[in-house]
Order: sequence, then structure tokens, then C-alpha cells
Amino acid sequence: MARAVPAWRSALLSCVLLALFLGGWELASGSGAGGGPAVDPEYAALLGQAAASGGQTPFPKPSEIGLRLWELLRDPFYVRGTNDQGIGVQIAYSLLRVAAGFGLATLVAIPLGFLIGMSPLLSAALNPFIQVLRPVSPLAWMPLALFTIKDSAISAIFVIFICSLWPMLLNTAFGVGDVRREWLNVARTLEAGTWKTAFRVILPAAAPTILTGMRISIGIAWLVIVAAEMLVGGTGIGYWVWNQWNNLSLADIVIAILLIGVVGLLLDRALGAAARMVAWQE
Repeated sequence: MARAVPAWRSALLSCVLLALFLGGWELASGSGAGGGPAVDPEYAALLGQAAASGGQTPFPKPSEIGLRLWELLRDPFYVRGTNDQGIGVQIAYSLLRVAAGFGLATLVAIPLGFLIGMSPLLSAALNPFIQVLRPVSPLAWMPLALFTIKDSAISAIFVIFICSLWPMLLNTAFGVGDVRREWLNVARTLEAGTWKTAFRVILPAAAPTILTGMRISIGIAWLVIVAAEMLVGGTGIGYWVWNQWNNLSLADIVIAILLIGVVGLLLDRALGAAARMVAWQE
């Protein structure tokens, strides 16, 4: 069995590696030369007038990104117009959409997963449909959602619902179906009813597996919302990234990538902590 590593040693090594990476980035960015070769016409058309005129936007240094990050975080929740809102507001829009889609998926996936896990007949009947729909990219549903719902914000929530559904559904069904037979036999011996058995025996036993599915789902949902907001536009961190790309604000794009990662980490850690709280030991 591997020996446990002290937390301070791993944290120190992480800081050293980060410092080396940022230092190398700073030096590499400072040594770039201006006035590069002619720009490819297709690339110029993608970038716009700056590239068409032969200009180049240098990749930002870590020091420049840090200053820009401080500027954005000083007032993250300002609203000066439809297309001029703070990065905190944009992240809040994305989190609200993720919460709505993820919550709807939870309301559908966990009860349905219970039924599938408790009924071999229903599991066998629904399995072909689940296996066909599960590999479909969530963004493939976006055109149908936009056509039928006719609202970009609700369409993004629907996409989050679809991508969050399958991991929770499958993990719930697996957790319920994997409950030990001895425990169920004890419940029958004690003449516990179906509902009491479900809530007092099956749910506590399957809870760690269910929360693992929820943890997978929230990660996928946060990943997909960025791409969905790039498509539908309007508000959200995905739209903000695309808008900064159109403005050739590379520092803002790097900051958005960093914040997306941090928010995803916090969401994962929150559900990971919940999973550890309900975990049981033999």
C-alpha cells in the first residue's frame, strides 16, 4: 500500500511547478518578435480587420493576465448594458442554467433509476433506448431544442438536462440493483413494506453510488454549458469567452478558462464532500 504523502509537501511541489511554469511563460512571452510573416487569408477573415491589415495580437504575459484579473474581480457584478456585464454576472447566469438543468435531471433520473434498479423487466426494456441516446452529444440536441422551444436560455437548460440525465440514471440504477440480497431479505423478514424498504434500506445503501453519478453529471453539465452559451449567445461565461475572442482579448479568454476551471473544481469538491458524508464502511 502506498505511503501517505504530507499535504504540505504536495502543496509545496505544486507551488514550485506553478512558479516554474509562469516564469517560463513570462520569459517566452517577453522574447517574442513583432512583425511576423504574412497572414493566411482564411485566418485573416476569421480574426477580422486586425489580422487583415497584418497586425498581430501578442499572447499576454502572466503579469498582464494577473493585472487584468484584478481589474475584473474588483467589480465583477456590474451591469452597464446588455453586452457589458461583469464576469461575476456571466458566471452567475451559467450557474443558474446549470442548476436548473441539473435539478430537473435529478428529479427525473433518481426516481426512474430506482424503478429500473428494482425491476429487471423494466431495466431490460429501457436499456436499448438508454444505450442509443446516451452517446449522443448534448449539443446535437441544441438545433431541435431551439426549433421546438424557441428560447435560447431554456434550450441551454434543456441541453444541460440531457447531459446530466444519463450518469445519474445509470449510477442510480446500478446502486439500487447492487444492494445486498441479505439486507433485502432482512427487510422482508421484518415485514417492512415496499416504501419503507426503499427509503430505509435501499436508499442509504445506494446513496454513495447515486452521489457519484451526480458528481459526474455536474462536471459534464458545467463543461457543456460553456459550449452551449457560445452557440446561443446572450449571457453566460461561454458567451463571454466568445465575445472576448471576437474582440481579440486573449487575456480575458485565459482568465475565463481559469475561472471555469476553478468553478468546476468547487462544484466537484462540493458533491465529493456530500458523497463522503453518506459513504459507509464495512
